[in-house]
Amino acid sequence: MGSKEFVSCANQGSGIYNFILQKKLAKNHSEILPSIVKSIFKMDYKSFKVFFLINLIVIILPSGLYAQDTTQYIISGRQNAPFQEQKPYVILISADGFRYDLAEKYDATFLKRISSEGVKAISMKPCYPSLTFPNHYSIVTGLYPSHHGIVDNTLYDKSRKQIYQIGNKKTVEDPSWYGGVPLWVLAERQKLLSASFYWVGSESHIDGVDPTYYFKYNEAIPIDRRIEIVKEWLQLPPEKRPHFITFYFPEVDHAEHMYGTKSPHTAEAVHFVDHSVEKMYDMCQQLNLPVNFIFVSDHGMTNMDTLHTIGLPSVIDTTKFVITNGTATAHLYAKNKNDVKPTYRKLKAVAKDYDVYLVKKIPRRWHYRTKDDRFHRIGDILLVPHLPKGFSFSGRKISYGAHGFDNSLPELQATFYAWGPAFKDHFEIGNFANINIYPLIAHILGLTIDNKIDGKLKVLRNTLK
Repeated sequence: MGSKEFVSCANQGSGIYNFILQKKLAKNHSEILPSIVKSIFKMDYKSFKVFFLINLIVIILPSGLYAQDTTQYIISGRQNAPFQEQKPYVILISADGFRYDLAEKYDATFLKRISSEGVKAISMKPCYPSLTFPNHYSIVTGLYPSHHGIVDNTLYDKSRKQIYQIGNKKTVEDPSWYGGVPLWVLAERQKLLSASFYWVGSESHIDGVDPTYYFKYNEAIPIDRRIEIVKEWLQLPPEKRPHFITFYFPEVDHAEHMYGTKSPHTAEAVHFVDHSVEKMYDMCQQLNLPVNFIFVSDHGMTNMDTLHTIGLPSVIDTTKFVITNGTATAHLYAKNKNDVKPTYRKLKAVAKDYDVYLVKKIPRRWHYRTKDDRFHRIGDILLVPHLPKGFSFSGRKISYGAHGFDNSLPELQATFYAWGPAFKDHFEIGNFANINIYPLIAHILGLTIDNKIDGKLKVLRNTLK
């Protein structure tokens, strides 16, 4: 079989897989088998052989037969200092991609009610770029991405000559990539125990300090079991009980990427998060503990033009640059500084549907310029597409929903709700930057911030009783 024939057959196999994946996420299994049967009967023998091999890989492996690490890691020998045992509790919940308007748009009844009874922000401003890893880490460090080092979901470090990728477990778990002091590190240093049911950096041993209780990211633990584990943490003896807990939901972001923000699948994901947070709240109500909830998202989401993408500009000599890109950003790291300005001028001359910036001229409001870049990880040239178009340097189809664009755009704004004994009742606030959550949580827990941060307590101080 020639290479063209193989690609054609492989496309048939992967097409069937994509159909199955969509139906799996949609929980509509009744259509799967008839469609598979029809597709298989249309294949010739060669196609069937390749289909069989492809689907051994792309169907069986993602179905969960490969091992996911569901171990609860517990750091032995730790306990709360006696004076910390009377401190309140904070559960920081992130629903990835939960845009500021989704609770109203899809009638998330619990979140609508509880946010109206507590503190509700009209919206919350993510950091630029409005991506998952930079913003989750900004929330727990109080730093802009340029100050904590995770400046994109994929980035290049010239001094290390290495690429950090969120899909690469080796780099994700390497503490040397991360600056700042995450809240769990701050708490543990001051003898206040913490726990994490996923968060960017929580499995990375930053400064040699892990949360006392944590899980490596996986999607194999059912939500009811996850909530039950949080309950078990809060029922531990006072000296072993965590006072700061992080909890992460990926479902809304997954649905928006695959189907867009206006899909019934996104609505279903919003309801899943809503019901799950309600279960967790009801569980905590039974424990008679002073538990405070902060519900956030890392960014919003916008719908994309999936038919008209922006390819790699032909004027870029790829032998002279290391290039990292996603749908919303493209970084060009020059191997020789002398190639920066000539390439910049060429790009400016041909740029259509995207902006071109030298790193020292990136908009000041993004806190993303040369003078901000403490770890020197922002590209010498930054390309930013004009919505609704996005980059696809590989030629692959981009997702229906995306983020990472200008953090001032309305559709990229995130969510902030807070309730519990520390917070005012029926209190609404305006838009604010997510870096200000860090000093708020530290204040509630009585932690001393002895490291430099960008967030200010005064921004959210008025939300507290």
